[in-house]
Amino acid sequence: MRVADYASAVNDAGAPEITSRRAIGPDLLRAVAVLMVMLWHLPRPARVGVLPDVWPWGWLGVDVFFVLSGYLIGGQLMTRIAKGQGADFADFYLRRAFRILPAFLAILALYLVVPTMREGKDMLPAWRFLTFSMNWNLDAKAAGTFSSAWSLCVEEYFYLLAPLVLLALRGHARWVGLALAGAILVSGMALRAGLYPSVADAPWNVYMAKLYYPTWVRLDGLLLGVLLAAARTFHPKAMARWLPAWAALLGGPAVLAGALLVIKDQGPALDFAGSTFGYPLFSLACALLLSASLDAEPWLSKIPLPGVAGLATLSYSLYLVHKPVYTLDKAWLGAETLAGWPALALYGCTALVAALALHHAVERPFLKLRDRILARR
Repeated sequence: MRVADYASAVNDAGAPEITSRRAIGPDLLRAVAVLMVMLWHLPRPARVGVLPDVWPWGWLGVDVFFVLSGYLIGGQLMTRIAKGQGADFADFYLRRAFRILPAFLAILALYLVVPTMREGKDMLPAWRFLTFSMNWNLDAKAAGTFSSAWSLCVEEYFYLLAPLVLLALRGHARWVGLALAGAILVSGMALRAGLYPSVADAPWNVYMAKLYYPTWVRLDGLLLGVLLAAARTFHPKAMARWLPAWAALLGGPAVLAGALLVIKDQGPALDFAGSTFGYPLFSLACALLLSASLDAEPWLSKIPLPGVAGLATLSYSLYLVHKPVYTLDKAWLGAETLAGWPALALYGCTALVAALALHHAVERPFLKLRDRILARR
């Protein structure tokens, strides 16, 4: 399946847009990613069955989103370049703005006017969210309300810079782009390694502020997604020869096992090896599995996977609403009464209902408005 076939149909931060074209592999990864994030934030009394064993790795769902975003957005931009077309900045930024901002601003407004929704002790000023700078030196222990917006900050600056970088690389030899990608990847590892001694014995919130939230230390997933898009766009025959579906399918789990051994079950506050090498290893595993799923699309599409497309469609709304919904559930019903399987069902159902409301009341109307504006252009 070509990059353009799916990249034109799937948005970068939440779900496939209104279209008849779908691909089950990326949808499956997106559904798994949002479930991982929801599990990570799930209150402890509701973690039943096998969930306590899976929970320590739930935070990695965000990195799955980064790889998908890098691949899909990179694919959209590079498909135009491969066709000899220039970058349409107005079209690209308009699409991103209508896709990301309406739902984000709606939830931000609710956080500001409904204090009961706030899961943290305090909340950063609104301008930090509006400028997508709230992930800079974020102390989640002191101001953890809507802290999940940190990943949107990383994504927004990626959207801002990616078209400019790709346009600047246009016409240069391929090795220039590869050298730049390698420099970014190695610099990220070196930066985290250099910063680690300053947080090795610090509280978790200090580690998170320096080595987890900032944009400049979290480019691994986006970069590997972009590299996968570049390879599949400009060198499809070489990809088919050197990384066939079976090789990616075998390599993905193998690299994933290595990444989890490095990351361990420490949560996001990793040791030196995890901080330095864990992110690129896990992102490489996701990129390999994504590549395998794209090649296996003709077979995957025949497997009934009920609920996957729906979760993928709602993934952006679910990402935005699940934490405040969990908080409201505890505030209204009492945290002491929410335990076991009933609590898990309640948290999941209320988050799903809220996500459906956000999707149909905000996301879809603005996507339709965007399509009308673009059609006039």
